Amino acid sequence: MTDKPLPVPNADTKEFWEGCAQGELRLQRCRACGAAQFPPRALCATCHASSPVWERASGRGRIVSHTRVHRPPSPAFKADVPYSVALVALEEGPRLMVTLRGGAEPRIGDAVRVGFDPPAGPDGIALPHAIILEAP
Repeated sequence: MTDKPLPVPNADTKEFWEGCAQGELRLQRCRACGAAQFPPRALCATCHASSPVWERASGRGRIVSHTRVHRPPSPAFKADVPYSVALVALEEGPRLMVTLRGGAEPRIGDAVRVGFDPPAGPDGIALPHAIILEAP
């Protein structure tokens, strides 16, 4: 079996991945304009101010789009297909692309909660996923 590729943290994403390993979703918020952002970056995506601060996110959101994957993107994912991937609009504003867990058939508008896989790999990466909480 082939090991699945894992993200490699860098200076911009290290805090995000450390949060995931601790079971919390972290987002950046701009000190200047107050906008929350994901993915992490050195500058605010809204006003371009430097050094956004990290905060713990609620982990709650709603599905805005989803798809069912039937062809694995590489041999490492062959045992996982089929699986669902969703674009989730978080309560804080940013959107996050995650794998859906659980048996419920996803629908646009479904409420979800972000959870985390057990840490894996040399960097202890814990991938986020979403679990459907309710139908609209």
